[in-house]
Amino acid sequence: MNLKVLLPFQVFAETTDVLRIVAETPGGSFGLWPHRLDCVAALAPGILTYETVADGEVFLAIDEGVLVKNGESVLVSVHRALRGKDLARLRDAVDQEFLTLDQQAQNVRSVMAKLETGFLRRVSAFQHE
Repeated sequence: MNLKVLLPFQVFAETTDVLRIVAETPGGSFGLWPHRLDCVAALAPGILTYETVADGEVFLAIDEGVLVKNGESVLVSVHRALRGKDLARLRDAVDQEFLTLDQQAQNVRSVMAKLETGFLRRVSAFQHE
């Protein structure tokens, strides 16, 4: 298989001759083999593992995103990713960086929710006039 990991503004990793891939979804982990049927999966923050003959097992800490398998191509699009060999450190990175929203992101979500609520109220009032 050919694996490409995309971040919002760059290609994070591009690997050929991938033997297997293990990814985490909100429903649990699943594996991809070269002849598995095509699929699409939502990815949860966690560890994505893939194996090649040249590199052996490679571990990527990924943020939420999506995985698309189409034939021999596997495309993974995520917000953030880190590569590492030590699973404990990568798991800590997932816990610290990906699962914990920083204060700014929480503030932005709060403001957006208030804007959406206000917009819906005005649209509803306009329709009743």
